[in-house]
Amino acid sequence: MKRFGILSLKGIRSQITALVAASIIALHLIITAVFLVERSEPPEQETEAGPAQLFAAVQLLARAPVSERPRLMTDIARGFPQLEIADYSGPLPRAAEPRPPHNFIQRRLGASYKVAPLPPNGEAHGVVVAFPDGAMISANMLMHRHPPPFWGNPWITTVMFAVIIVTLLGLWAARALTAPLSSFAKAAENFSLDGDAAALPERGPEEIRALARALNRMRERITTLINDRTKMLAAISHDLRTPITRMRLRCEFVEDEIQRSRMLADLDQMHSMLSSVLSFLRNGRKLEPMTLVDVATILELVADQFTDMGYTVSYVGPGHAMATVRPDDLLRSVTNLVENAVKFGTTTMIRLSVLPDDMTIDVEDDGPGISDADKPHVLEPFVRGDHARNMDEATGFGLGLSIAQAIVAAHGGALSLHDRDPHGLIARIRLPIRQKTLQAAA
Repeated sequence: MKRFGILSLKGIRSQITALVAASIIALHLIITAVFLVERSEPPEQETEAGPAQLFAAVQLLARAPVSERPRLMTDIARGFPQLEIADYSGPLPRAAEPRPPHNFIQRRLGASYKVAPLPPNGEAHGVVVAFPDGAMISANMLMHRHPPPFWGNPWITTVMFAVIIVTLLGLWAARALTAPLSSFAKAAENFSLDGDAAALPERGPEEIRALARALNRMRERITTLINDRTKMLAAISHDLRTPITRMRLRCEFVEDEIQRSRMLADLDQMHSMLSSVLSFLRNGRKLEPMTLVDVATILELVADQFTDMGYTVSYVGPGHAMATVRPDDLLRSVTNLVENAVKFGTTTMIRLSVLPDDMTIDVEDDGPGISDADKPHVLEPFVRGDHARNMDEATGFGLGLSIAQAIVAAHGGALSLHDRDPHGLIARIRLPIRQKTLQAAA
C-alpha cells in the first residue's frame, strides 16, 4: 500500500505531483479549446465572397446551357452581391500580375479555363474568367480580413491562460504549504510554560501535521521536565530548611559570641540563597492571570514601602495609568529593581511615562553604575555586577535582575540598563499597555 501513497494527496509530494498534473491537464484543455474555436470559425472570404464561391459560380455557369446563363448570373448576383459577377466583353487582361487567390481559382478550374487579374480596386481583387466555349465573366473577390485582436491569437491566448493558471496554482500551493509554517514560527515566539498558549493546529499535508504533533509533544515534555525540576528543587529546599533550623538552634548553645554570630550569618545566607533560587525557578510558571490595573498606584506603593523602611525613594509620573498586566509580578519586578538601586545609591526615583501603545518605567539611582561591558551579563542568572555594586556576599545572589527580566518578558516587554547623568544607573522597563489576550482575574 505504501507504493500507492502518492495517490492519497495527504503528503507534500503527492500534493505537488497533483498540482503539476492538474496544471498540465488544464493547459492541454485550454490549448485544445482555443484551436478548436479558431478552426471552427471559417475565414470571412470563404463564407461571403471568397475564391470558393467564385469557383462554384463558374462551375455552375460553365455547365449550364448558354441560354440559361443570364438567369443564373442574376440569381448568383442576388445571392452573392459581393462577387459583382457580370458578363465581360473586352479582351482578356494580361498585364496585371497574378495573385495567390487568382492562382487558386486557376488550379481548381484547370487548363481549359483562363483566369486573369484585373487592377485592384480597394479591398476588391477583380478577376476575369474565360470559359472553354469563349464566354467571359468578371467578378470581385473580397480578400480583406480584419486582423484579429491581440488576445485573439491562439498562441497569445494559450500563453496568457498558462501564466494565469500557473500563477493561481502557485499562490494556492505557497499559501497551503507556508501557512502552517508561519503558525509554527508564531507558536515558537509565544512559547510559554504556563499553559496559556494553544497547541499547534494539526492541519495541512501529512508531513506538516506530523511536525505539529512532534512539536506539541516536545512542548509537553519540556513543560513536564520544568515542572519536575521545580518540584524536586522545592522539595530539596523544604528539606534543607529543617536541618538549617536545627543548626540555628544548636548555634544558640555556642558560648563563643563571635563564632555564634558567624555561624548564624552563614545559616541566614544559606536560607536566603535557597529562597532566591526557588523563587527564580517558580517564576517561570506565571500562574497569575492578566488583568487591567492602575500601574501608577503600584509604583507609588513600592515607593511608599521603601520610604517606610528609611530609604529615599520617590515616584514621578501621572496619577493614574491603566494597563493590562499581572499586578503581583509587576510589583515584584519593580521591587527587585528598587532593592538593587537602594543598595548602591542614596536616592532612588521611580519615573513613569505613558504613550498611546506602551509605557516606560525607569528606576534611577545615583550609585556608581555598571560598566558597559558588564551590562549585557548582569541580567543573566547568578551573575552579579562589579565590586562597586556588590560589597559582600550577603548582598545578593545575582537573581534580582534575572527575575525582573523574566517577568517583563512574560508581559511582552523589555528590560534594559542605561547610564544616568552624571552618575548612576537607570533600569528601564518597557511594557505594552494592551495584551493580546485578557484573562479574568481569579
